[in-house]
Amino acid sequence: MRRLAGQPPGRRRPPAAGAPPRRLVPIERAEALRLLGSAPFGRIVFTVRALPAVRPVNHLLVDDTVVIRTHDAAALGAATLGADGAGVVVAYEADAIDPRTRLGWSVVVTGYARPVTDPARLARYRALLTPWVDAATDHTVAIQPDLVTGYRLTAGRAAGA
Repeated sequence: MRRLAGQPPGRRRPPAAGAPPRRLVPIERAEALRLLGSAPFGRIVFTVRALPAVRPVNHLLVDDTVVIRTHDAAALGAATLGADGAGVVVAYEADAIDPRTRLGWSVVVTGYARPVTDPARLARYRALLTPWVDAATDHTVAIQPDLVTGYRLTAGRAAGA
């Protein structure tokens, strides 16, 4: 990225002249989950050998639970299968941000990911969620969102600014 004259390294460029200021507006839990359910894909964040890992995946939102499918060799599948039923802590993020206007929304849910083992739930989720990669996706993982954080990126100044 090119620096502007007189601008210290690492500093971001100011918005283009005439661009409206932007602000983050918190979204309530129900609206955040509705938006998450409208997104075609997101990013799952989990731990591999004590380090964070991020993978893009498609998802399904069923009864406020995020559902994804994964394959045997996937690090996430291995992590949830080895969790002795307790699950593993993950974060899941989805957004819709217009690259031109830089307006939109972002939602992050944090909670426990657990393998789905109930045959009826497995059949239902597999019928509703077609993976977007060409690989056998033998495992279905459900993420129960304990924390839900959402923000809209809107035009305008923050109150009191």
